[in-house]
Amino acid sequence: MEFAYDGGGLAKGGAVTLYLDGGKIGEGRVEHTAPMIFSVDETLDIGCENGTLVAEDYTAGTSKFNGKINWVQLDQGADDHDHLISRRNACAWR
Repeated sequence: MEFAYDGGGLAKGGAVTLYLDGGKIGEGRVEHTAPMIFSVDETLDIGCENGTLVAEDYTAGTSKFNGKINWVQLDQGADDHDHLISRRNACAWR
């Protein structure tokens, strides 16, 4: 996933592009982001939603992903726009 922040201050939006095997499979827009910090009871969930729901068409009880997540990689900093991430170069997360 690539998030291109609009910039210009706190809580601005940006364009989101989703990639699979290096190819773009979807895109959209996030109108606002968190301005500075999350509340102490929010969570960073992968595969389920335990905190505030991001959409109204599901519940925390029905949000669990029933597939398999092999690994997750988060990068920060300069983007070389190479959206194909090799498992050899990725850090495993379990």
